[in-house]
Amino acid sequence: MSLTLYQLEGCPWCETVADELDEMGLDYETIWVEALHSKRNEVKRVSGQRAVPVLVDDEHGVTMNESANIVEYLETTYGS
Repeated sequence: MSLTLYQLEGCPWCETVADELDEMGLDYETIWVEALHSKRNEVKRVSGQRAVPVLVDDEHGVTMNESANIVEYLETTYGS
């Protein structure tokens, strides 16, 4: 499984997604991004926009943002 979470320190929406990943016991890589939107070029490269959180699921070919959508995706895709 290859999950990558792009997140910002102190971002409550990012923490919601990270908490869900942890509660589900899923392994993931965290990439910490810059606070300034204009410095988030890697986020824009992978998702087409600069907002976080962004989850990249290489196994399923999915890249998405918006914490509620990500949590729903995780529960649907990896829930028991």
